[in-house]
Amino acid sequence: MRSNLDKQLDTLNQEMIRMGMLCETAISMSSDAVLRHDAAEAKKLPDLLEQIHDKDKQIESVCLMIILQQQPVASDLRLVSSALKMVTDMDRIGVQSNDIAEIVTMKGIEGPIDRSIPVREMADAVIHMVTAAVDAFVKRDDNMAHSVVKYDDKVDSCFDRVKEKLAEVLKRTDSVTGRDPETGLDAVAVLDILMITKYLERIGDHAVNIARWVIFSITGIDEKHEGRIT
Repeated sequence: MRSNLDKQLDTLNQEMIRMGMLCETAISMSSDAVLRHDAAEAKKLPDLLEQIHDKDKQIESVCLMIILQQQPVASDLRLVSSALKMVTDMDRIGVQSNDIAEIVTMKGIEGPIDRSIPVREMADAVIHMVTAAVDAFVKRDDNMAHSVVKYDDKVDSCFDRVKEKLAEVLKRTDSVTGRDPETGLDAVAVLDILMITKYLERIGDHAVNIARWVIFSITGIDEKHEGRIT
């Protein structure tokens, strides 16, 4: 019956929201660990990553139950199949947040990152993208999903600014101390920060993927491959 399907779809929405919140927390915790140089915070990420993995499996189970038990019509089937694709990207967001946290525990960065390097701005941008992409799925709002795709330009801009700032750091590095006199960073720390922001840029790409699956679930249009799938 349709009422049973609607209940299961509501359950799917709620589980997607929960997984999105876990991903947001993971990005925030890993970024805070980097910016404050907080190894204790970084060591919490593996447990959070396990929760994200578990939520991925729970959502997959809900989706399979809907497909097997309810025989959904085309529009509902697009929604469920899109959710299955989205959780793969969300799981990768958890993995990459954990990768960021691992860098903190390796002690290449010896203190808080200089505020002139826009790591916080970049982290806030990708958190916004993930939140908005999941909201777009729950609200069935393709305009919101399109805005997530466009917002990725901000993340790319931040990444370009990070690379420019790190290039300046390397140019200023003292040949005796091996450190930049302004930020205190050495070459190893520069590479760590570059890797961290590359992970953040990839998280932004995953948020774009999620948004595109939302658009597909609503419109039937696969924008990545520029075609309509009925």
